[in-house]
Amino acid sequence: MKKEESKVIAQKLQKIPNGTLALKHCRAGGTGTTLFGEQFRAVTAGKGCMEAYETFPGIEVSFNVFLASEVKFRHDASDSVLEIYYCRSGRVGWNMHGGTAVYLGTGDVTAHSMACCADSAMMFPLGYSEGISISVDLKQLSSICPEVLKNADVEADQLQNRFCSGKPSAIPSCSDLEHIFAPLFSAPVSVRISLLKLKVLEILIYLSNMKSEHKELTQYFSQQTELIKEIHQQLTEHLEQRFTIAELSKQYLINTSTLKEIFKAVYGQPIATYMKEFRVRQAMKLLRETNDTIADIASQVGYQTQGKFSSAFQSIVKMSPREYRKIQGIAPLDSFSKTL
Repeated sequence: MKKEESKVIAQKLQKIPNGTLALKHCRAGGTGTTLFGEQFRAVTAGKGCMEAYETFPGIEVSFNVFLASEVKFRHDASDSVLEIYYCRSGRVGWNMHGGTAVYLGTGDVTAHSMACCADSAMMFPLGYSEGISISVDLKQLSSICPEVLKNADVEADQLQNRFCSGKPSAIPSCSDLEHIFAPLFSAPVSVRISLLKLKVLEILIYLSNMKSEHKELTQYFSQQTELIKEIHQQLTEHLEQRFTIAELSKQYLINTSTLKEIFKAVYGQPIATYMKEFRVRQAMKLLRETNDTIADIASQVGYQTQGKFSSAFQSIVKMSPREYRKIQGIAPLDSFSKTL
């Protein structure tokens, strides 16, 4: 099993205390009010860091790292500011104004007005996420437009009509988006501002030339995604039980196909695959932190037999539960008499 992304995120945020969202604005002579305006507020029970750079007048880019289930934001509700968000890792979602829910996975992008997400919450179904947000004041872009954008026929009014006048756009990952955003995460600090300027121009040209029939991610009603989160809570808090899709569908009054579709949209995997991995991750934790027997742990995470549990564990971790416990330096209780 590869090193979990959440551990990488935790390492990056190890100096930030829980309940804190660190905001850093790296000004370069500008006013820097597009993203972190006077009304900007952020609250979380987890932790995170947002590091913003002004690239052009009215255009800011923020590197965002979160280790939390959600972060609540409050900021100006402007329909003339275009928000672009790229998800590098984890998953991120919003319940936008108007009752629309948008969820992004690795490599996906959303584009919407700042009015869509004002006084809302960013949700992280996997408990972490890393990404980049770009805030573009289209009024300033209209009056102070970089020459490169003029030559590419990029117009602020066109961007506003396309992305800020209705529902948010959710664009699935593709090689073009990867080419634009991926280099920003490995660039040396010494060239970061210069590269950010190039990439901002690239993404605005890309969005401006995106065809109206361009395939987009499916969006759902906020009430539906909230229901799926309730189902997820029930599944993960009662691992010792096994719930069928039919049982959950009947309990929550939701069509079985809709349940499966939206669960995958929110959490990135089918229910069965997600729960298998979740059970194994919880078992890994119990193997590390307790002296419970492997049979007891198998029962705690919902397996009727130790054999079925060991088979599931082996398929994901690529070693047996006994081998995993051994490399953690914990002697298996199974090998000792319980009468000692």
